[in-house]
Amino acid sequence: MGQDYVVPLRQVTCVFDMDTATASKWTQKLVRRLQEEGRIIELYEDLPRAAVLCVGELGEYLYLTELSSRALQRRVEKRFAI
Repeated sequence: MGQDYVVPLRQVTCVFDMDTATASKWTQKLVRRLQEEGRIIELYEDLPRAAVLCVGELGEYLYLTELSSRALQRRVEKRFAI
């Protein structure tokens, strides 16, 4: 996901493109709630390009990354030869 962060693929619930997803009221509410709960991990220096929602044993976490959703998809495809 960037900056040496790796999460198990089975924990990934969805990947959002930040350019389009932040227009949705549902996405805004989700981001606001996770921010209030301290469950957002920022993996970017300038602006986040994608958000990855993960659900694991410790609950929901949202990773904000400078990688694009397409770049994340290519990494998964390369790793699993999809």
